Amino acid sequence: QVQLVESGGGLVQAGGSLRLSCAPSGSIFNINAMGWYRQAPGKRRGLVADINRSGITNYADSVKGRFTISRDNANNTVYLQMNSLKPEDTAVYYCNFWTPSWDYWGQGTQVTVSS
Repeated sequence: QVQLVESGGGLVQAGGSLRLSCAPSGSIFNINAMGWYRQAPGKRRGLVADINRSGITNYADSVKGRFTISRDNANNTVYLQMNSLKPEDTAVYYCNFWTPSWDYWGQGTQVTVSS
């Protein structure tokens, strides 16, 4: 079973930056959308940003202007550049690849922003 492997999480002070990466452990075909979601303690998992095959992006209002999603189609990798981080960005971040036949999820990476 192919899995998504995330990296780049960690602890950062408010105002700092982190870059998350996500790539599959094997081959995945016909990836349409790639995205990042997050879940804070006691809250539901929600969309942070996604990007389709053509490069069209979509962001949650809370991260617009601070986060940038990008993808490398040749390597099936998605990135999330997070700038001007705030304590309320603290959450477990999950990557997601959507294909017509399956919906792939990563195991999650912790992002903690201290005030």
